[in-house]
Amino acid sequence: MDQFRAMTAFVGVAAAGGFAAAGRELGLSPPSITRLISELEEELGARLFHRTTRSVQLTNAGVRYLNDCRRILSDLAEANAQAAGLHSEPSGKLAITGSAVFGRMVLMPLLYDLMDQFPRLSISTFFVDRVVHMINEGFDVAVRIAHLADSSLIATKVGSVRRVLCASPEYIYAHGMPNDPADLDQHACIEFAPLAPNGHWDFVRDGTPMSQTIQARLQVNAADAAIVAAKEGRGLTRVLSYMIAEDVRAGALQIVLPLFEEPPVPVHVVHKEAGHTSARVRACVDHLVERLRRSPVLDHDGA
Repeated sequence: MDQFRAMTAFVGVAAAGGFAAAGRELGLSPPSITRLISELEEELGARLFHRTTRSVQLTNAGVRYLNDCRRILSDLAEANAQAAGLHSEPSGKLAITGSAVFGRMVLMPLLYDLMDQFPRLSISTFFVDRVVHMINEGFDVAVRIAHLADSSLIATKVGSVRRVLCASPEYIYAHGMPNDPADLDQHACIEFAPLAPNGHWDFVRDGTPMSQTIQARLQVNAADAAIVAAKEGRGLTRVLSYMIAEDVRAGALQIVLPLFEEPPVPVHVVHKEAGHTSARVRACVDHLVERLRRSPVLDHDGA
């Protein structure tokens, strides 16, 4: 059995979700793909897929083996590139993930610059508001806005963001500036759901965390919608500071209750352990770290 070929077929089936689709991607017939997977399962003594007439799903053993196969194939490709003298110029495909708004507003311009710098590089992005498992889902680099748990991943802090309350100058002129979270009872509130769990906005008063119930006339699930409503004078809303940095500089929005803000949330560039860092990943990480540490939309407190 050609184990490299079988592992490539296995990763292809897992990615495509089926034998026929994987065969089309790899240029192999469905019987050839089926034979390679069967030989691999026989060699391992374990079932890698649950097969039905309608679906192909990884078994528990298949999930674990997929992570190892992706790492091994990635390392082999990198070794081949080095042997061929290609290591000095980053090339190949990079898979990058981050949160939806941050990716669209902040990361995309930086990735355009990276592609201009390295013409042999191609990039695939996946911007979504959930924690993506980088290894299981096959991503090379992530930008995370969060306090990170310990893991084998390498994380480099590039700055921080704040959870901020804001309103338009016109709204503040018409309704007054709140001086305490309790004053929000007298104001129109725009609830951006991810930053208002259970209809509350969290603050800190004299070093002690506190929670303020809000009665929102408008509830939205997208930060863009909350920001537009605030700029149109519909009320106060809570978003992350980078989302409105340009609007605050332009005078379209004002920060409200800054003395009651919670501690900042760190921003990290994350990639897998140093021993598996390819030239393309290293180039991407170095580029993002350098540019994000100078970004005007992030707070920089020694990052």
